[in-house]
Amino acid sequence: MLISGDVVIFNVFYEIFTVCTSIVAEDHTGKLYHARNLDFGLFLGWDVKNSTWMVTQKLKPLMVSLDFQRNNKTVFRSANLAGYVGMVSGIKPGIFTLTMNERFSIDGGYIGVFEWIFGKRDGWWMSFLTRTVLENGTSYEEVKDKLANTRLLAPAYFILAGNKSGQGCVITRSRTAALDVWNLDTKNSIWYVLETNYDRWKVPLVVDDRRTPAMKCLNKTLQENVSLPNLYNVLSTKPILNKLTVSTTLMDVSENVMETYLRDCPNPCSPW
Repeated sequence: MLISGDVVIFNVFYEIFTVCTSIVAEDHTGKLYHARNLDFGLFLGWDVKNSTWMVTQKLKPLMVSLDFQRNNKTVFRSANLAGYVGMVSGIKPGIFTLTMNERFSIDGGYIGVFEWIFGKRDGWWMSFLTRTVLENGTSYEEVKDKLANTRLLAPAYFILAGNKSGQGCVITRSRTAALDVWNLDTKNSIWYVLETNYDRWKVPLVVDDRRTPAMKCLNKTLQENVSLPNLYNVLSTKPILNKLTVSTTLMDVSENVMETYLRDCPNPCSPW
């Protein structure tokens, strides 16, 4: 049973202990697909006997699919962890889909948490901002603007897709501003955008390069073959799938589809 203090800590863990992969891809007809691996529990207890992260294994039974309603009508849907107040993945039916990834920075993570606790920093937790835009957002452009410009407690990546061709982007955030907005642009052969946990203009750590294999898989898939099953296959490729992977979520805004699958990574498998 979680006591109140445990619940508070649980709700800030996402800002510190995650390494995720998110993809938005557009097929040759202009239809948009959004998929992500939720990786959670970095450095939180390695089980030598079972070759697993202990917290990752404990979180898998907490994975839930939620339908948030107002006046008996769905406002948004989410794939989330039971007890987690913020939103890590969500769909606003017919309007947009949204995921968030942690952005590692000295000016975030632990520092952001502790400065917030002691009243030395103001701004939004990124997962609370995602919940707010899922609840109240009315268009892709409106939500894009809020995610790009709202002051945060810690840096973040927001991965957003709309319901029209070209409406897909990765927003790279500092606490105070958008550092980069990477948009879909099929006219210039940018039919997908991909985010792990590194700025796209920087080389990922050698020990944590999920970007390169994901891009190779997507380039091999080709735009004409984009589908939720094929994105699931991309996210099932090691080390994109790894010992931290709790779940894979697939979203299709035009069909109001949101599917989440619990994952296991058979050995040999990267710890992250």
